[in-house]
Amino acid sequence: RPSATAATASVWADWPSTDTWRRQESVGLILDGPHTSATRSEDRKKVTKEIEEENAGAVFDDSEEEEEDKRAEEGTGKAKGDGKSSSKSEKAPSIIVDICRSSLQPQDSKPRVTEEELGKDDLKESRVGDSEVERGEGPGVEGDAHQASKSEEVKAEVDEEGKEAESAVKEFIIEASPPPLAPFDHRIVTPKPHQITSYYTINRDEVLGGGRFGQVHKCLENSSGLVLAAKIIKARSQKEKDVVRNEVQVMNQLNHANLIQLYAAYESRYDIILVMEYVEGGELFDRIIDENYNLTELDTVLFIRQICEGLQYMHKMYILHLDLKPENILCVSRATNKIKIIDFGLARRYKPREKLRVNFGTPEFLAPEVINYEFVSFPTDMWSLGVITYMLLSGLSPFLGDDDNETLNNILACQWNFEEVEFTDISDEAKEFITLLLVKSKSWRMSATESLRHPWLSDRSLHYRLNQKKNKCHSTHVPSP
Repeated sequence: RPSATAATASVWADWPSTDTWRRQESVGLILDGPHTSATRSEDRKKVTKEIEEENAGAVFDDSEEEEEDKRAEEGTGKAKGDGKSSSKSEKAPSIIVDICRSSLQPQDSKPRVTEEELGKDDLKESRVGDSEVERGEGPGVEGDAHQASKSEEVKAEVDEEGKEAESAVKEFIIEASPPPLAPFDHRIVTPKPHQITSYYTINRDEVLGGGRFGQVHKCLENSSGLVLAAKIIKARSQKEKDVVRNEVQVMNQLNHANLIQLYAAYESRYDIILVMEYVEGGELFDRIIDENYNLTELDTVLFIRQICEGLQYMHKMYILHLDLKPENILCVSRATNKIKIIDFGLARRYKPREKLRVNFGTPEFLAPEVINYEFVSFPTDMWSLGVITYMLLSGLSPFLGDDDNETLNNILACQWNFEEVEFTDISDEAKEFITLLLVKSKSWRMSATESLRHPWLSDRSLHYRLNQKKNKCHSTHVPSP
């Protein structure tokens, strides 16, 4: 920003000198003075003509300045005569419009040349050309035409580049279509007291996943040949069976492309088996820890958007997941970034009048209100989403301590930062997104709907830049010959 002294100097440099003002006044008197008689006016015309012939160039320049002064005076007169608003208040709206327009212009690689600047350059060049012709020097009119055409070419080139950049951003759209639907219509399932082996062939050698509940195996429906997944949950006591029945009831209410779908359920003496939609891409957690998989920021945008869409639907249905983590997000395939949220074993229906407390979950992803055994709500899932976003972008866990106790203390203290080297090239929008989720007070966290509106997930120009950065990164890692 230029200093005040420099600004003042530039103002005085553009201000007409005292001699110029006097010359303008004298010319104004000669041309516009009062006519007392016809003789006197003829004499003045002669004098004026002689002055014009002797100093043609000077009078020409002064008359231009005089006309500008007249226009300024006329404008001032109108402002004074109006009496309703000052000249400052009249100018203010145009200044605001100019600022808005300039802020909306795309940033090109080359400085943008305005029409006003081109006009000034043309006027300067024409004056220089005229003086050189009078002295018998320079290219004259041909030189002016060449300079003008050159300026027009520069302007056209800059405008063309700007239009190309704008059109490239407008045309760039990330692949945001939903994942494929389940190969069957949504069903309302009731656990059947039948032997599952009468209807399905379970491949017990092929384990798709597992956890505290048991294991998931690939299975085949005998009648249709449909490939599905069988989640075998150990449930001996009535209390354990009630927990599984709660999971079935929750899944009966959820019909969304980003949420795994339930096909059937079978109950036996020692377990309950849930037959579900099968996806082959593996857990999202595997992609985080896979050193051979190049997980970019734009990939993370795609993953988080889909998780947000799934959560937005769940929360509209008044259901809390309460165990959101990378292990509970499955990739539809290894070739795409499509995901489905799984494992509704800890999910609960949210009833505003019945204050809900829970004392379960995975330590790294627990929200402060769960640890403090306070009321949980929709923001509880959003905290877990913030932790997942942090992990996908960096491969690090923001609150992980040496043991569970230290992890829980870190969460309660809300101790986390972006100081790790892994965040060096991460966009400010991504960091802000995480910052608006990892807020200790749940009432201040972004909702799923607000998250989907955040620039990191919605700004097309940002996604274009991230895509360009991704391409650049790939080009730098080309193996040397």
